[in-house]
Amino acid sequence: MEPLRILCTEILPWRLLKDRAEADLGFPVEFMEQDFVTAQRTAAMEPHRYDVYDQCFHNLDIVWHWRAIQPIEIERIEAWGEMSDLARSVGSGASGRGLGDAPATRLFVQPDATLSANPGRHISMLPTVYNFDSFAINQADAALDVDRDVVSWSELLDPRWHGRVALVDEPAIGAFDLTMALVAAGRMEVQDLGNMTVAEIDEMYRQAVDLVNSGHLAPFWRRASEPVERFASGELSISSIWSPAVVGMKARGIRVRQASPAEGYRAWHGGLCLSKHLSGSRLDMGYAWMNWFLDGWAGACLARQGYYMSVPERVRTHLSAEEWDYWYEGKPAACDLPGPDGHCAIRAGEVRSGGSRLARSNHIAVWNSTMDEHNFLVRRWNEIIELAAERRARRRAG
Repeated sequence: MEPLRILCTEILPWRLLKDRAEADLGFPVEFMEQDFVTAQRTAAMEPHRYDVYDQCFHNLDIVWHWRAIQPIEIERIEAWGEMSDLARSVGSGASGRGLGDAPATRLFVQPDATLSANPGRHISMLPTVYNFDSFAINQADAALDVDRDVVSWSELLDPRWHGRVALVDEPAIGAFDLTMALVAAGRMEVQDLGNMTVAEIDEMYRQAVDLVNSGHLAPFWRRASEPVERFASGELSISSIWSPAVVGMKARGIRVRQASPAEGYRAWHGGLCLSKHLSGSRLDMGYAWMNWFLDGWAGACLARQGYYMSVPERVRTHLSAEEWDYWYEGKPAACDLPGPDGHCAIRAGEVRSGGSRLARSNHIAVWNSTMDEHNFLVRRWNEIIELAAERRARRRAG
């Protein structure tokens, strides 16, 4: 039997899911792992190469525009009625907070094939994992208490971190981290952070060029494993961060702490899409994978690297009470807790930065977004990345 091909990124521990998934589902699964930018390109331009696409809601503006994916029938999703409102509705609770591409704004497929928050029988992407990101600091590198002393995104620009600051190389993510830092520091103004104008993008670009040329910004990173190694080597002290990297560093004994900036988190919501070519038994396999993924076991594995799942009560049945209290409720760890690989990652007494899932979800500044001027942003962003690479090459040569 040909395996179900899942195009994904490294942010989920696929290697830890594969054996259990194949045993439960009765068919083989192949994970095609690529970095964010490459996966987006493959998903949009080569839908014949995959069956299921795992990415984030802000990517829908690209893959749906290219008609690379097909609508998902809600009636075939077993846990739909148990799903949290964070991705399903706009204007109530945490779902109404945050600028940019809130998931619900492009969740439902309308009769004219557009996407909106108006409920219907079909969705564009099945909401799965989500989180609230900011930046991390190695507390061993400075005499500070991150929870008490680091209160703003502007910390990324503080001279005390000169040369030891890195951002993630993904324009729909890294550009927000940098812009929030610049706005918080009073270095620029933005009317709508989730949908910046050409002039605002240009100003962000100009400031980024200065930060690269001055040596304040270290080379950018694209994979979550990179900041782990660069923090461990001492090259970095502060960086844009994803939760798996935080858990990975804690497991290695690095005193890293994620900041909870007053301006709010940059939030994201992942999901699963069905390639446009799927039909018949292959389509059935796609739906079987989606239902398995939401059934609870996978969500518990992902919780251990800091992610939340859209059907939390199903996840709860697969976590110990101590794990649930730490990861979802924001309580001190009552004992040492394992990471997704089963090895100790969280020491007894630790408290998750930012508190509970509810507290963190009520503190969103912006969602990862694809702006109206996304193509212009990508061009400017790539120029920043190229400049940083050239500067690094010159330093190595000199």
